Amino acid sequence: MPAGSQIADIARVIQLSVAPVFLISGVGALLAVLSARLGRTIDRARVLEGILGSADEAAQMRINKELNILSRRAKLIYRAIAFGTTSALLICFVIVSLFISAMGQVPISLIVGTLFIAAMLALIASLLSFMREVFLATRILRIGPR
Repeated sequence: MPAGSQIADIARVIQLSVAPVFLISGVGALLAVLSARLGRTIDRARVLEGILGSADEAAQMRINKELNILSRRAKLIYRAIAFGTTSALLICFVIVSLFISAMGQVPISLIVGTLFIAAMLALIASLLSFMREVFLATRILRIGPR
C-alpha cells in the first residue's frame, strides 16, 4: 500500500475524530461542574458536623436532616461523575478504534458504533443523576428567615 494512501486514511480518521474530541470537552466541562458541586456539598456537611455537638436538640434534628439530604446529594453527584467519566473513557475508545481501523485495515464499525452508543447511554445516566441531584437540592432550598 502506498504511503500516500496511509496518510490520506490517517487524515480522514483525524477528521472523523474531531466530533468525539469536542464531545470529550463537553463531558469534561460537565465533570468540572459536578466536582465543584460535590466539593461544596462536602464542605457544607463538614460545617454542619462541626456545629452538631454544640447545638440544642431541635437544631440537632434539623442538622441531622440536612446531613441526610447532603449525603443523598453527594451519592447522586458521585454517580453522575462515575457515569460521566465512563462516557469520556468510552469516547476515547471510539477514537482509538477509529485509528486502529484505519491503520490496520480492520473493519470495526460494529465496535465503534457499540462503543459510541454505550458512551451516550453513560452520558444520559450522568445527566439524569445530575438532574436528580439538582431537584433534591432545590426541593430543600429555603430562602429567607426560618
